[in-house]
Amino acid sequence: MAKKAAGGELPALKQTLRGAGLRATPSRAAVLKLLRQASTPMSHGEVADALAPSGWDRATLYRNLLDLTRVGLAHRTDVGDHVWRFEATQEGHDSIGHPHFVCNECGTVACLDGATVVLPRGSRAPRSVRDGGVEIQVKGLCDRCN
Repeated sequence: MAKKAAGGELPALKQTLRGAGLRATPSRAAVLKLLRQASTPMSHGEVADALAPSGWDRATLYRNLLDLTRVGLAHRTDVGDHVWRFEATQEGHDSIGHPHFVCNECGTVACLDGATVVLPRGSRAPRSVRDGGVEIQVKGLCDRCN
């Protein structure tokens, strides 16, 4: 997402929230802003830690993450460690459609934007795979652990 001037960012976030049918509360706007600025999916704990100086409680932030997910402004994924991670969805960018890389050693999660899986014509894959209703994860060792 392109950086906006500080004065125009908050009104735009509030408009996005209202357009999705949510109240534009300060905590919800802060969560959406954080997810949009993040380079990787974030766990609830990471969101709570990042926004701790603002004084919002963890339960409020978790409800905000679920609300953003419910209206399509965020997507949540589990990379196999039973921890939900959240990332912002953006216009022209389908968070569900891009795969993630998960390091087997340190657990780092990275988005693999631009990577796609193409099924050959006539593939006998389940309909959910053909329709893009699955999450794709690539696992291995990251550069730091390799």
